[in-house]
Amino acid sequence: MIAFSQLLEALIFSPRRTVTLAHLVHWLKHTTDPDRGYGLAALTGDLSFKSVKASLVRELAQSVSDETLFAASYDFVGDLAETTALLWPEPDRVNSDIPTLGDVVMTLQHASRSQAADWMRGWLSSMDGRTRWALLKLATGGLRVGVSSRLARVALADAYDTDVAEIEELWPLFEPPYDALFDWLEGRAERPSSEGKAVFRPVMLAHPLDADEVEALDFEQFQIEWKWDGARVQLVSANEGVRLFSRSGDDISTAFPEMVAPLSWQGTLDGELLAGRPTQMGSFNDLQQRLNRKKPSKKLIAEQPVFMRCYDLLIEGQRDWRQEPLAARRTQLENIMADIAGDHLDMSQLLDGSAAEIAAFRDSCRSPEAHLTDLIEGVMLKRKDSVYQAGRVKGQWFKWKRDPLSADVVMMYAQRGHGKRSSFFSDFTFGAWMTADDGTYQLVPVGKAYSGFSDLELKRLDKFVRDNTIQKFGPVREVEKQLVVELAFDSIHRSTRHKSGLAMRFPRFHAIRWDKAPEEAETIEMLEKWVL
Repeated sequence: MIAFSQLLEALIFSPRRTVTLAHLVHWLKHTTDPDRGYGLAALTGDLSFKSVKASLVRELAQSVSDETLFAASYDFVGDLAETTALLWPEPDRVNSDIPTLGDVVMTLQHASRSQAADWMRGWLSSMDGRTRWALLKLATGGLRVGVSSRLARVALADAYDTDVAEIEELWPLFEPPYDALFDWLEGRAERPSSEGKAVFRPVMLAHPLDADEVEALDFEQFQIEWKWDGARVQLVSANEGVRLFSRSGDDISTAFPEMVAPLSWQGTLDGELLAGRPTQMGSFNDLQQRLNRKKPSKKLIAEQPVFMRCYDLLIEGQRDWRQEPLAARRTQLENIMADIAGDHLDMSQLLDGSAAEIAAFRDSCRSPEAHLTDLIEGVMLKRKDSVYQAGRVKGQWFKWKRDPLSADVVMMYAQRGHGKRSSFFSDFTFGAWMTADDGTYQLVPVGKAYSGFSDLELKRLDKFVRDNTIQKFGPVREVEKQLVVELAFDSIHRSTRHKSGLAMRFPRFHAIRWDKAPEEAETIEMLEKWVL
């Protein structure tokens, strides 16, 4: 656990991606098994313990501190694991017999809740603050140290001089602590066979297209489609069954059980997961009700159905189509979809026209008359002769998104961030003016934003929050309604969760309007014009 706590601390304070990768590579190359495998699983989110939840950690913390002290400390720190680690009494001396990461994982995997509480209490009482924090983060999940599943696999590729696409394709075949994975990477075993297995193929991505680049393109050379506002997915049907993967290669089959019903056809399809049905689509807001739900209820599945809009064919039976040109893949996809399309699968529509006409299609995404505002982000342009390659390949695929909307809104609440931002107020809630029943105006929330500002601006925002806090609600601070921020956002839709009845999609900072008075911010009536 000591080495793992050192790794997490190093990752939190890594200033650049290259430094983060260097720490991960060192961990992979110099850590013994099974610790390195379990550490990798913790970083990729593939570890969980049924016996240890936030409620257990809260009980442990309150058992060694006054309830009022715990509440005040948690209010100030804003993170349960960090609060508990700080409040826990320091041992007279740090026990030299600290359990290994592997010992902790294997013990908690087989412990009941009461047993886990006893083990955790003993471990915490023998550790220093840094190791206590690492233990608590490990046990409850959600490390938030700036490492995604994709970055962890990139580190594996760097450490063992292997193509990351190959690791991603085989990843579903391995389980923590990944003995078979390391046997292969270190040359003790042959490359595992994926034949007959439902495995992920790394996705091909598009470059953003700016308006001034459009004139240089020959639109005759491109296949043009709508850019749907959903979640990129890959559906794989094989001998072992059907699986659904996210764009980063995470298996999300349990979250969408209706999508992995058995298919008579076998192969790999690339596309977009969307809400509703092909004939009656829902918005991204509807899709969000299903995203990140690992085990949705039957009621939720019935109320918020999903389907996949397919736009590429990667594998069919034993044939790999990825090195065939897109035009050929599209023709074969049309042949396949004629047999397997239905409530859960359909195919993307192709658009035809000149550059000017395609530009008009893109602009129509903003038109309420088109009824597309919540469904389409713009258009995709893919070279007809492009082969399917992992990552962003220059000059092959482009995404030409509609211009974002923007609005001046007022900061209402702030909360500390996580990881590197845990010492700053960096998550902000913004409001617009709404007419109350008595004719007066009041601010009501319309969106939360935590990106788009520089490090220097973050420091100024943090100081504003600290200087202008008027109320505290746990880790949340209510501030004086003085600061106006221009937010950029992709769309705005109806929401029953907000008093305003509206919620912004992907809000982010565009400019901090230190010069504007709050009375100059938008009203709900102004924002209504962008809602379908």
